[in-house]
Amino acid sequence: MSRPAPAPRAEAAPMNFFNTNISEEAVAGVERVLRSGMLSEGRLVAQFEQKLRDELGIRGPVALNSGTSALHLALVVAGVGDGDEVIIPAQTFIATGMAVLMQGAKPVFADIQPITGNIDPDSIRAKLTERTRAIIPVHWAGYPCDMDEIAAVAAEADAAVIEDAAHALGASYRGRPVGALSRFTAFSFQAIKHLTTGDGGALACLEAQDEHAARTQRWFAIDRANSHESLLGEREYDAVSIGFKYHMNDVAAAIGVGNLPAVPRILARHQAIADRYAKELAQTPGLELTDRRSDRVSANWFFPVLVERREDFIHQLRARECVASVVHRRIDTNSVFGGKAAGLPGQDAFDERQCALPIHMGLTDDDVGRTIAAINEGW
Repeated sequence: MSRPAPAPRAEAAPMNFFNTNISEEAVAGVERVLRSGMLSEGRLVAQFEQKLRDELGIRGPVALNSGTSALHLALVVAGVGDGDEVIIPAQTFIATGMAVLMQGAKPVFADIQPITGNIDPDSIRAKLTERTRAIIPVHWAGYPCDMDEIAAVAAEADAAVIEDAAHALGASYRGRPVGALSRFTAFSFQAIKHLTTGDGGALACLEAQDEHAARTQRWFAIDRANSHESLLGEREYDAVSIGFKYHMNDVAAAIGVGNLPAVPRILARHQAIADRYAKELAQTPGLELTDRRSDRVSANWFFPVLVERREDFIHQLRARECVASVVHRRIDTNSVFGGKAAGLPGQDAFDERQCALPIHMGLTDDDVGRTIAAINEGW
């Protein structure tokens, strides 16, 4: 069936794929911190951690300067070291694999479920060896992985589970929030996430000893609780291991504290947009929706779809002043990881068709409707 050709337009799409959520209270909070003179880690970092715990159900949150720092610190606390293996998906941002390399370990790529983009528990089991020390499931687009199955596989190898929840703040799995499921969960508060601190992250720790270790090692492995005042000025301390400069500062925490009250409203709006996409695109020829099970709730950072003729699909939306994007391509193809991994048929299939539609607070109902209409015209 023929259709009128769209009028030629510039390639750049005026509709943004992501946006940044900054509240007036966050702006005011930053000004208060700047005027206070206390810019480094202080009471606002502790306040932000408490709010993550109380308002979002995150267990043992340790505020950090990035989600990548959270992943790396989890590997450190879990005891992962040189020559150890860490099983990860290739369908993620490069930071997931970089954190493993930073610790001297080897990323081992497991396959994904081509209908979700999430790591496949059966493939994880097939990749286990005597050197497996950790598994990092990534909640693609904010949709939780099969965590009970992953936990069972991890238990077989006595491997730590470190969830990469960079997309998944506010998601839940079988009635439990992401951040209260596994030994470690890494969150990102980068600029375009549901909750931003400008840049930042947090490591959730189920076990008190892990939380203490993470708190100590986020600032040069100095245990402040066991340091002592000195007549000479600097407190006396004994650093017993390698530590890092991964702490969050009060400027970032002020942004987080100011933005956090809006998170429930942001999640609800993201869910409403996702529900509309799912309903109105369910029968679209050439487009397949990813799996959405009733036992989990996605954070809906974006809306993943599987499409035929992906470049035509993206051009069609741009011609209608809408936008679609491939958010992350598989990372195993990067030279630092040794090149494209073999034996990942689910990943291969997903990589050929995956695309995404925007979900954010800057989208109006009309924007969503125009996007759906443009898709349903065909491409």
